[in-house]
Amino acid sequence: MPDYVPEEVEGYAEAHSTPPLALFDRLAAETRATQSSPQMMVGPIEGTLLRFLVAMTRPRRVLEIGVFTGWSSIEMARALPPGGTLVACDVNEETTAIARRYAEEAGVADRIEYHLGPALESVATLEGPFDLVFLDAVKDEYVDYLEAVLPKLAAGGTILADNTLFGMRDDHPLARFNEVVRDDPRLECVLLPIREGLTLIRRRAG
Repeated sequence: MPDYVPEEVEGYAEAHSTPPLALFDRLAAETRATQSSPQMMVGPIEGTLLRFLVAMTRPRRVLEIGVFTGWSSIEMARALPPGGTLVACDVNEETTAIARRYAEEAGVADRIEYHLGPALESVATLEGPFDLVFLDAVKDEYVDYLEAVLPKLAAGGTILADNTLFGMRDDHPLARFNEVVRDDPRLECVLLPIREGLTLIRRRAG
């Protein structure tokens, strides 16, 4: 995939944002050393943004679809209000084990409930409502994820969909997802050009 944000712009933004915890440097290094697609990490800018969004909205329950090695779940869990829970769904046992280990080190493992298996099957077993949902898993299934989580989204809740600038390619499955979200009369959205794109989605009022 191309770089959607110029490297010098992302570098400047990172240099002028609060730096992440030191453990994320080690998490990133281990991910690059052990995984074939380390670019799937959200990284410092988006990780910090996710933590800010959780801190601002104070969700009681967060659902994450696609955990990878845990950067996003750890950052969101750090900002949960007292008693808040993050339900993290992923199909990969190896990367989830890495995520668990770093969540323990970060002191947030007790706030995260991990579900291992196909995300749509996991979501079907979960009780709502969720105040915040983060989609960052199989791109071909984003439309299915959307339909699966909408009935379990709390009133006033928000869905965050990652990598949505991939949809600039007409042959990419996120092109269809972006159109579905934009054209759904139930929803309103804004696509932010951060890294590979982050779309914020919520139900229309009324």
